[in-house]
Amino acid sequence: MISSDQAKSMAKKLRVALAADEIDIPHGKALELVAAALGFADWNTATARLNKTAPEAIEFAGCNPIIRFFDETKAREFYCDFLGFSVAFEHKLSDDIPLYMAVERAGVQLHLSEHHNDSSPGSNTFIPTTNLRAFHQELLEKHYTFNRPSLDKLPWGLQMQVHDPFGNRLRFCEQGS
Repeated sequence: MISSDQAKSMAKKLRVALAADEIDIPHGKALELVAAALGFADWNTATARLNKTAPEAIEFAGCNPIIRFFDETKAREFYCDFLGFSVAFEHKLSDDIPLYMAVERAGVQLHLSEHHNDSSPGSNTFIPTTNLRAFHQELLEKHYTFNRPSLDKLPWGLQMQVHDPFGNRLRFCEQGS
C-alpha cells in the first residue's frame, strides 16, 4: 500500500501534468482526486487510513507464477471450467503471436503463457489454500474426465495435486491441517 507522503507526491505530479495542458486546479482538489483514485471517499479518510511514510522493510505482496500452455481451448477448459478460475486479462498483439493471459480465483492469480521462453512445461506451482476439502469436493463433483484429484495428508498440511493438460502440476495446500 502506498503512504500518505506518496499520495501527496501523486497529487503534486497530477497538478504539474494538468498545468502542462493549461488546466489549473488547487492542491486540495488534486488531493481529493488522488484519494478518489485510491478508493477513498475523501482526502481526510485517505490520510487516516494510509501510513505516514513508505515502509522501510521489504515486503512481498504475493506471487504470480507463469505457467506454460500449448492449446488455448484446453487451457480454458482446465483452468476456467474445471478449476473455476475466471480470466483476469488477455494479451495478444495480433492473431499470429502467442497468447499471454491471467486467470484468478479467491485471491490468487496465475499467469498462463503460450510464449516458449516464459516458462518450462512440467513446472510445479504451490498454492496455499483454505477450505481445501470443499475445493476438493467441488472438483470431484464436476466429473472432469482427465483429472480426479485426491487429498493427501503430508507433514506440512493437507494437499491436493492436479495436473494440467500441459504437464504442469498445481499443488493446493492447506497448511497446518
